[in-house]
Amino acid sequence: MLLLPGAEPFTHEGSAIGVLLCHGFTGSPQSLRPWAEHLAAQGLTVSLPLLPGHGTRWQDLQRTGWQDWYATVDRELRELSRRCDQVFLCGLSMGGALALRLAARRGAAVSGVALVNPAVTFPRFKGYALPLLRFLVPSAPGLISDIAKGGGRETGYERVPLHAAYSTRALFALVRSELPQVTQPLLVLRSRVDHVVPPTDTVLVVSSVSSTDVTEHVLESSYHVATLDHDAERIFQETDAFITRLATRKTARDGT
Repeated sequence: MLLLPGAEPFTHEGSAIGVLLCHGFTGSPQSLRPWAEHLAAQGLTVSLPLLPGHGTRWQDLQRTGWQDWYATVDRELRELSRRCDQVFLCGLSMGGALALRLAARRGAAVSGVALVNPAVTFPRFKGYALPLLRFLVPSAPGLISDIAKGGGRETGYERVPLHAAYSTRALFALVRSELPQVTQPLLVLRSRVDHVVPPTDTVLVVSSVSSTDVTEHVLESSYHVATLDHDAERIFQETDAFITRLATRKTARDGT
């Protein structure tokens, strides 16, 4: 199956500090590639996998579910943990939900979590209809390329397969129940204007985690896919500072 342009996974072998990036629902690694390439340029070890069913055609996503997507990022985390002293997680939208579940379940294997417009809720009205609707209608119009920057384009599906959407809804419910188990330092960057994920999702995440080290920034000039938008450079810089601060703290604590 041919991949959409830019949907290829990205990896880079670097230092003993690893970063795992998780892309969003119906999206692809293309939306996070500049972020991943920036981190690689800083000398870090980077993994940006393609989630199952993504990056090809929406019908392929119809045959997958959250368990497949989570298994992929869980496997990547285990592999990074084998090679690196510290591993940080980054996620956009649903990728943020996957990162939060990894943090909740893998504990000390995760040194910190950086999220951009994390999604942890499903639109209520659409959610009520999904259990039945998914058996009657295979897909619905999607929303990609929610980008304020002129010429910005996200590689992803313009149709949302409803079986996969139903699975996403289940993932979000599970992640919400596990948020109190997240104790790692947390960096959250939220767009003031987001046509995909409501700001209340970030409020829910920040208020529900057990992390004592939480930093939140509002992105004034970007929409949902902020990693490809006007504030992309700020996201990169804030992530650099976040990882450097925590890595330096660990080095000082270990006395190395």
